[in-house]
Amino acid sequence: MGGMMGGAMFKRTASTLVFKDLVGNDDLSPELVTPYNPPETPNADDLIFELTLPSIQIPNADLLLHADCNEQEVVCEISRYVPRGAEVDSLPAHFIGSVQLEGGGISLTLVLQTLHNETTQSDTQPLMQSKLNLPLSQSGTLLTEVVFVVFSRVPSIVAPIGSDVLLDCGFRQKNSIPGQDVALEWRIQHRGNGRKILDIKARETETDVGQDLFVDREGTSAEADLLVRDGNASLTLRRLKVTDEGTYICTVGSGEFQTQQIVQLHITQPPHITLSEEKLVFQDSTPQKLSCHCHRYYPLDVQVEWFSQAPSEEEPVSLSKESSLSSHRQHSDGTYSLSSHLHLRPDKNPPGTVITCRVSHPALETLSDATLTVGKPDPNTVFWTVILMLAISVVFLYKAFSGAGAGEFMF
Repeated sequence: MGGMMGGAMFKRTASTLVFKDLVGNDDLSPELVTPYNPPETPNADDLIFELTLPSIQIPNADLLLHADCNEQEVVCEISRYVPRGAEVDSLPAHFIGSVQLEGGGISLTLVLQTLHNETTQSDTQPLMQSKLNLPLSQSGTLLTEVVFVVFSRVPSIVAPIGSDVLLDCGFRQKNSIPGQDVALEWRIQHRGNGRKILDIKARETETDVGQDLFVDREGTSAEADLLVRDGNASLTLRRLKVTDEGTYICTVGSGEFQTQQIVQLHITQPPHITLSEEKLVFQDSTPQKLSCHCHRYYPLDVQVEWFSQAPSEEEPVSLSKESSLSSHRQHSDGTYSLSSHLHLRPDKNPPGTVITCRVSHPALETLSDATLTVGKPDPNTVFWTVILMLAISVVFLYKAFSGAGAGEFMF
């Protein structure tokens, strides 16, 4: 549990978050819910937040119940929260909780409000939580209910350049007032820089939904009517570019509550792979250069490997140590290109040898290969090559002897 609004009310302390009456999937069987067994003897030093969701349905919240079965970890952090217009020590007390399912899944930001303690009706003095100085239930838990939540069912998304994408964000509020303004802001943060790309202030009237809208990126939109009526705060981005990659912050404010959710957008573009030669034939003992070009990929991480397999070999042999790499070239659209070069010798790569350039990249689902097979020299080509070499030799010798004879005559 963290400090109050970024302050140092107390140090981080281990706490327990108990969801009671978790609603999210109408088909969820009660037998699948792990019951919570409170400690036999309540302890004032324990921090156990017991949550109820009496009227708020959180989509896909049942994924939290299957985290262990799916070998996923649920990460949680709770801090004190002060609603807008409220005093710091006012009652009921409020807390803000962040609940994330690591490895993909739902992400929640919850505003909790303490409930009336059942012991206040009796003569029994309630046990007070030692750090919060708030009354605990008879089972030693701090009774709370969720009054506001901002969530994302897809907190991390990967999309290719040029595509359209929907950044999922939504909110739910208990006892929202009809006609109340709902404020939505989307910001992007990337490499230390941030800016606001959309701002909506929407309200529902008797006949329509009014809005004040600010948009800083072309092809960006959110639906004001869906925001007010359905709690849908999702953002649409069209025609993605490399510069759209980053951390998107969805902030929703309604009434006295305001909180946010984070969505990560990763941009990808697979490399287009080509070889510098369509065929390779050794006419003599001269080594030949072969290049493997990786064109316009993103992100930067790319790996190039070389292999050869002669007809007499059962397994490919790695040639990567004999290769060299060019420097990365960045294009105006933010993508990269790179080339790998290899010098092949005819004595080690006889006809029939298969040369493979293998490329791995985050945007490729599987390894991508570009191959060619070393061909046999054309006999006619070899014959005429020999004739040409002989002719050149004869001409050279003729000129050499002619020059020597002329020199003797002149002397």
